[in-house]
Amino acid sequence: MSQVSPGAQGRRGRRRLDLTGTHVVITGASSGIGRAAALAVADKGAVLFLLARRGDELAAVVAEIVDAGGQAYGYQCDVTDAESVEATVKAILDQHGHVDMLVNNAGRSIRRAIHRSTDRMHDFERTMAVNYFGALRMTLALLPQMRERGFGHIVNISSAGVQVATPRFSAYLASKAALDKFTEVAAIETLADGVTFTTIHMPLVRTPMIAPSGDQGPAESPEWAAATIVRALTERPKRIDVPLGTFAEYGALLTPKLRDRLLHRYYRALPDSPAAKGESTDPTDKPPKPVLPHREPKPKSPARKATGNALRRAARWVPGTHW
Repeated sequence: MSQVSPGAQGRRGRRRLDLTGTHVVITGASSGIGRAAALAVADKGAVLFLLARRGDELAAVVAEIVDAGGQAYGYQCDVTDAESVEATVKAILDQHGHVDMLVNNAGRSIRRAIHRSTDRMHDFERTMAVNYFGALRMTLALLPQMRERGFGHIVNISSAGVQVATPRFSAYLASKAALDKFTEVAAIETLADGVTFTTIHMPLVRTPMIAPSGDQGPAESPEWAAATIVRALTERPKRIDVPLGTFAEYGALLTPKLRDRLLHRYYRALPDSPAAKGESTDPTDKPPKPVLPHREPKPKSPARKATGNALRRAARWVPGTHW
């Protein structure tokens, strides 16, 4: 059977797309979600162009993919620098002809209460520089050739916190909210051009980026996040949300005062981390934590799996849910 081209797939609808041979750019690919996504997407047969600031770590990811039989090329790039992005995109297009898909994953997170940020305008500027303007710079650089070819898909990594309005993340969530709204408008304008967008409202994920923020509760693994990105590339839904974010959105609409009270309790219960307070984060200042025995998760029973699948399918009939 002959493989259907991405352009033909885009014109015929949103059915699941085979990533074999698809040219995919992933930013922030040297560690965390970006690294896990690069490995997962390469496993689907895509040709990867990986971008990151840290050249040595990026080269290690590329080597890991190539050693496993995949195709990957690394480009040291700072998405906050216009000249760096322009030179990198030109090099990719000159060397490989085109880009089918873009994953705007590079990000910066800051967790700090607003009353500790009144003299830290740079917190807001730093998050906007990476999370919004960096993603925007990559999107605008690749959009013309996508429109010319009649096909393109852009995945923007946002946060479930945008839906929840999570306290202490005002700088981070404001930058992600700006990206969300840009994406919503861009998706409308490029509808006839064959260019589509997916916004992933990602929950908390265990990556080096969240380490300075301290304990914030349960978090997903980078591999879980990578599987979600693969789904965004193959199924191309408009949004992928998690239940917490969806419930929070409905709560803001139906019981806004109750929502605010609950989040204020959360705000009071989890204070700023030592890093946010400007205190020492030297691990030698604290006694070591005891090492707990590792316990393998219990396998789910067939009945539990079937129930979970049925609930997820039913939930997708509710507007705004893409679990």
